[in-house]
Order: sequence, then C-alpha cells, then structure tokens
Amino acid sequence: MLKPNWLRVKAPQNERIGKVADLLFDLNLNTVCQEASCPNIGECFGNGTATFLILGPGCSRACPYCDIDFEKNLKPIDPTEPGRLGEAVFRMRLGHVVITSVNRDDLDDGGASQFVRCIKSVRERSPKTTIELLIPDFCGSYQALTTVLEASPEVLNHNIETVPRLYKRVRPQGVYQRSLDLLKAVRNHSPKVYTKSGLMVGLGENNEEVLEVMADLRSNQVDILTIGQYLSPGQKHLAVDRYVTPEQFEFFRRVGEEDMGFMQVISSPLTRSSYHAGEVQKLIINNPR
Repeated sequence: MLKPNWLRVKAPQNERIGKVADLLFDLNLNTVCQEASCPNIGECFGNGTATFLILGPGCSRACPYCDIDFEKNLKPIDPTEPGRLGEAVFRMRLGHVVITSVNRDDLDDGGASQFVRCIKSVRERSPKTTIELLIPDFCGSYQALTTVLEASPEVLNHNIETVPRLYKRVRPQGVYQRSLDLLKAVRNHSPKVYTKSGLMVGLGENNEEVLEVMADLRSNQVDILTIGQYLSPGQKHLAVDRYVTPEQFEFFRRVGEEDMGFMQVISSPLTRSSYHAGEVQKLIINNPR
C-alpha cells in the first residue's frame, strides 16, 4: 500500500539532533524514539526533546505492531538508571519530560519502583520540570499502580492502543477492560493527576469503533487523548489496513473536544503518545487542580 503524501517526513537538517543523540549515548539511556522507530525522531531531537525508555531495551511482550525488541535479554533493574535520566533532563533543560518503559511482566511490581526512582531523580535535579509517565498495565496490579501514583506525577498516560475487537490480534497480552480499569483507578486514587491515553488507527478498525473507544475513555474521565496513524515497522509486523485522512483525524479531534469533553485531543497522521507533549505542560498550568 503506497504511503500518502501527508505521511512523508522530510529528512531533518539540524545540528541539535546530533547533540541529543550524543547526550543519550554518553549517559547510556534508551528512548522510545530510537527503539520504536518513531517517524518524529528528527523533529523531536531537533527540538531538544526525547521520550525516555526505562527498564529496557528488551520487552517481555511481543506486540506485533511494535518495533521494540522482545527477543533481547531482560536485564535486571539498573540502580544507576534513574540518576542518569535525571542528569539528562537537567542537561537538556526540559520543562516537561515523558518517561515510559517496556513491559516487564517478569518483575514483581512490573517496574513500578523504577518509575518512582526516576521521578525522584528528576525532581532532585530539575524541580520545576513537570513529569508525564506512560506506563504499562502492570498486569492489572493495583498495588503497582498506587506505588507510581504516590510519587505524584503530573500526568499519567496509559495507551488503550486499539479497539476491543482487534485486541487478540494487535495486543494479545493486553486486556481492553483492564486498561480502562487502570485509567479509572488513576482518577479515583489521584484526582489531581491528569490522565491520558493513546490510540492507533489503520489496523483494521472502522471510524465508528474509534468513536466508541473515545467514548469509553471519556466515560472513565480520561483528560487527554492522542490519535495517530499506525505505520508498520517492517515485514514481520502487522500490515497497515488503511491510511486515515487528515480530515478524518480532524473530525476525531473536533468530536473529542467539542462533543465528548476531552480537555485536549491531539489527532493527526503523525501523532504519537508523546508528540508535542510539552503542550501538556501549558494545558495543566492553565487548568490547575
């Protein structure tokens, strides 16, 4: 299937890209930008931002849409990782940082304690930086979730990824209702934390199903939603079923914000979970809880 023009990204021409890459190499840090082959890596690195990937790079799940390598050995938790991440945030002068992780179902707490250590490290070095976490489902562990929430991140993101009908094929180790329950639990436990989720389109869903997922998320009081086009990382991954037009993405945004009541819907072909995440900082500053 031929990729449409609106998905063609110009090659970046910016010295800052190399500076960010060098810093990450120097501090031995992983990013989802690199590990998941994000198409926006040039833009984000060029703007001096990155989404940090902890507990990896190996993942305990093998979701067929994702380019993160599940075949790499799962390494023990690195006690130096939070300090190195905090140093990177300080050097990059980030006003808003996004920290995510691979799935680590092999760990008793799913990696929740490492998220907490990373939060503490960032706040020690950059106390004014707002923190957004993009977490796995922790296999439904409420204890792991509360461990993270008690560290008080400003934003808690957990991606719903796709529509319920496609879960067995797209996210075989995930459970749609479990992800919804996690997002609801965030609101119940920590009402001041802003909740966020993300959805990919182009995997075989239809527009009505997308709207139904959006309604499910909003009924669980999710504040912020990202919707983007799925792009297959390679031949071993799921193929693209359709390319959604920019006009349809704009329709999703308008319905989400104007009719459903999301605080913000970022919806475009190249949108990813942490795309332009710095805008979230402005949103929460202007809508304090």
